[in-house]
Amino acid sequence: MYAVPDQSGRRIVVTGSNSGTGREAAKRLAGAGAEVILAVRTPAKGEDARTEILAAHPEAAVEVRQLDLADLASVREFAAGIVSDGRPLHVLVNNAGVMAVRKRLQTPDGFELQLGTNFLGPFALTNLLLPVLLQADRPRVATMSSGTANFGRIRFADLQSERRYSAWLAYAQSKLADLLMARQLAAVAEQRGWPLLSTAAHPGYTRTNLQTAGRNLTSDQQRPPIRRTIIPSQDVETGAEPLLFAAADPQVEQGAYYGPSRFSLVGPTRREKLPRSARNMVVAARLWQEAERLTGTGLGEQ
Repeated sequence: MYAVPDQSGRRIVVTGSNSGTGREAAKRLAGAGAEVILAVRTPAKGEDARTEILAAHPEAAVEVRQLDLADLASVREFAAGIVSDGRPLHVLVNNAGVMAVRKRLQTPDGFELQLGTNFLGPFALTNLLLPVLLQADRPRVATMSSGTANFGRIRFADLQSERRYSAWLAYAQSKLADLLMARQLAAVAEQRGWPLLSTAAHPGYTRTNLQTAGRNLTSDQQRPPIRRTIIPSQDVETGAEPLLFAAADPQVEQGAYYGPSRFSLVGPTRREKLPRSARNMVVAARLWQEAERLTGTGLGEQ
């Protein structure tokens, strides 16, 4: 198991930390000494996660705050609360997401749900938290992508999947957008001389509730959890490690992408080769500009 380096004195926000890779990442970051903020849509579930973390690490500093990444008003309220604390934020872990929603749904802001939750919400959150991130020592933003980003394409002519909706194509686009966001933020940090590291990760084929939660949003019949198949899969303890590496390891590199080492599905963490679709920085810059327009957030004068 990957040993998270000492995180004493570091303040970390983990989105989607009530379950899956986010919960595991928060638990191990807290165990390594970090002060962890569980940013969750449902506070009661966050409190359950906090209780579990404290049972394993009684001295840990863990708090729960409400955040719905599908709602920009919630994103702004959460970010304002972090900023008003008057303390630096060392790490933002953009982990929360929804996968393969069978029917096209919209967020309160009118965005296609997967794009809004997986990309536009985290994008706005990152921009809004940059002032306190840049006050910290060795700040970092770690963003969870997915192996499906390899098959994604940014469809600027139909970014919100209004003309044609496919659950998996919309998901792949949103996770490619996350990877492009991480890459563009890394480029901006380099250009502006910021000490900020922007990294990305994917969990391979990890058994979590993500595989069923999105599909169940539009179904009266609850679908069963993922079952073992001939495709290699792994538990959440291993699946969270690329994200933990991206968020905490001193060896990470600016703009790098990390994932499992065996077939990019399971196993110890390694640096991943970027999919071709994530190497185009012209597309990354254009997507960033479009996301600024859609969310009303930007880099400002930081």
